Amino acid sequence: MDMNTDLNQHISQQFNNELEELRNHLLAMGGAVEKQVSDAIESLIQADSDLALSVRAKDDDVNFMEVSIDEEAARILARRQPAASDLRLVIACTKASTDLERIGDEAAKIARFSMELAEHGEAPRGYIEARHIGNHVRRMVQDALNAFARFDADMALAVAQEDKAVDREYRSAMRELVTYMMEDPRAISRVLNIMWVLRSMERIGDHARNIAEYVIYLVKGTDVRHIGLKRMKKEVFDTGFPES
Repeated sequence: MDMNTDLNQHISQQFNNELEELRNHLLAMGGAVEKQVSDAIESLIQADSDLALSVRAKDDDVNFMEVSIDEEAARILARRQPAASDLRLVIACTKASTDLERIGDEAAKIARFSMELAEHGEAPRGYIEARHIGNHVRRMVQDALNAFARFDADMALAVAQEDKAVDREYRSAMRELVTYMMEDPRAISRVLNIMWVLRSMERIGDHARNIAEYVIYLVKGTDVRHIGLKRMKKEVFDTGFPES
């Protein structure tokens, strides 16, 4: 047996294992963040301060996961000097972990406002919209992570397209709540808390879209940030294949 060939195969397998571990760690972080979002929404709707407190307590764990993924990616870059699709995977994982950490931050904010509303009295309006938009962005996060797990550019494109719908729902809900506050100034402070919740949910949708864009970059080899949905769709359905 050629010892050099055997050694190269061994090193190659080790490298593949390292890349797979990095991706698995990112998806585990994603699962933790997705639960944070789900629990934050539930704590708001159910006025559950204990659940909201647990969401905020998990923020440190998510922060630690982000740092660990960054360190893991840095080691791979230094030792393996990956190229082409391997390099795109490492870059996509580090960028996605940053967005996941920020989604966790927004979930913690929702939990904080949930605790304030539970303590000082629920807002008279906005809970139906919060449940609807919250569930919408939670599904976006879930679908973005599934797209990452499956290297599915089509699913990633669908997530990016959903962000527009969330933006429309957010603007509509905000207009209704502003109108209500003008009609009943006594409710301003409580309705403002709901408005901040909706703002955090809209940002979660933005971060889910970012993760979806990294999936398209990973699969197609094209940076689709800031190019608009029409051009993004063209890139996804382009039959050309990037360097692998």
